[in-house]
Amino acid sequence: MITGKNTIGNQSSASGTATFKTFNPIENRETPWVFHQATTDEINQAVQLATEAFQQYKNYSGSRKAAFLRAIADEIAALGDDLIHTYIAESGLPEGRARGERGRTMGQLRAFADLLEEGSWVEAIIDVGQPDKQPMAKPDIRKMLFPIGPVAVFGASNFPLAFSTAGGDTASALAAGCPVVVKGHPLHAATGELVSIAILKAAEKTKMPNGVFSNLNSSGITVGQELVLHPDIKAVGFTGSIAGGTSIYKLANTREVPIPVYAEMGSVNPVVVLPSALKEKTVFWAKQYASSITNGTGQFCTNPGLILGVKSGAFDQFIEVLGQEIAQITPTSMLHPNIFKAFEKGVDEVVASQKTTLVGAYQGEAAPNQGKAKVVTVDAGVFIEQPMLHREVFGPYSMIVQCENDQELQSAIASLEGQLTGTLLGNADELRNKAGIVDALKEKVGRLILNGVPTGVEVCAAMHHGGPFPSTTNAKHTSVGVSAVTRWVRPVAYQDWPLELLPEALQNDNPLNIHRIVDGAHTAKVI
Repeated sequence: MITGKNTIGNQSSASGTATFKTFNPIENRETPWVFHQATTDEINQAVQLATEAFQQYKNYSGSRKAAFLRAIADEIAALGDDLIHTYIAESGLPEGRARGERGRTMGQLRAFADLLEEGSWVEAIIDVGQPDKQPMAKPDIRKMLFPIGPVAVFGASNFPLAFSTAGGDTASALAAGCPVVVKGHPLHAATGELVSIAILKAAEKTKMPNGVFSNLNSSGITVGQELVLHPDIKAVGFTGSIAGGTSIYKLANTREVPIPVYAEMGSVNPVVVLPSALKEKTVFWAKQYASSITNGTGQFCTNPGLILGVKSGAFDQFIEVLGQEIAQITPTSMLHPNIFKAFEKGVDEVVASQKTTLVGAYQGEAAPNQGKAKVVTVDAGVFIEQPMLHREVFGPYSMIVQCENDQELQSAIASLEGQLTGTLLGNADELRNKAGIVDALKEKVGRLILNGVPTGVEVCAAMHHGGPFPSTTNAKHTSVGVSAVTRWVRPVAYQDWPLELLPEALQNDNPLNIHRIVDGAHTAKVI
């Protein structure tokens, strides 16, 4: 049963008078649940509990935290179809997507549990002291990673599970040893409440400290602002728009003690179509990209919103087939009427610029909140001179940039802002001959894809889901994959410390049996 209350540690709370409801975009009406927005007192209580919990939780063994994460995954599974039906009602996304995202969420939690049990993620580095070294003694210095403290996580509108309450930010922060206070997304507050219940059941079963997790409801920006400014919050995780992420980043830097904000924001994910890709696969790639552009109604952060190529007969055919395919794809529901309106406004602004030409669009009738796919084209010279054409349009939309030659193609790429992904369609020989284009794209993105589509982000150790600003606020870090844990830690070095007082990861006999760097060599051996 959905209560609409905030979760403050292991207690429910609804002391405020401000309330809101979520919305079913398919039925085009509000859901029946009423949610109580968190008050300042409730925010302070949640952060205070998280601060107290940190004093215990930061010292828990990897195996103990791993048991907690696995228990969360099990409790999410135990929610069964109640979670699936609630997810669908609040997002308008289909059942297959709901079940797939639930599986991904549980998989992320279990992947971090595996990481904790193996243990080497703490990056233990040991330089053994040399007291007899000349002309002066070398001190014994040992370094590893430690959790930084309570983390505020903002839920994402387009991923009610995998990037929200128990999503990648929460899972990685808990893995690092940091309690989490979630600012739930107002579009799927009921989904968030169900997941919060699962987390708290897992915390109780594995005897976690009260306050290791809290979930706060909010329909506006005040709760998020108060969390970011709270002196006991030590870092922020965010997935959403450039405007939202940038404002949080700037706010965090106004604090007396600034904190890191790891925001994953907008991206148009440029796709460079080289001639070799079109020699035999023109129709194939056009169909692939029509599907990718409209996948999830275009509401992925990796949606291919920009396609670039050099003018040719084959590229003309690609554009023509892509337009034909787009026109045949039946619209699906967007996440919320406001997101649908923003999509329509974004497309209208591009068309109003009178710099683009329509390639293809769905022309039939559509139910309320269903986004009609649209693809436009523009000459590279205009694109380079008009930065407003570079902006992401969140929804089933893409722009094709037509270049006169490779030099103009490279210039168009160089004019772009930072992106999450960049894709190249072509063969290996062509890539070797067009190193300048490849290098220009690499400078702008966090992940280079060859002969694929950017939609779909594999959750694995090597994945980098990040990129130069404004796609993220810190290009060094990823929000997907187990490397995401490094956002919530800081290194501490021990110099000339008594061996018996060192953390186990730094002790000579390596009781954790982890891989370390000892005097420059990677090893799991004892010293």
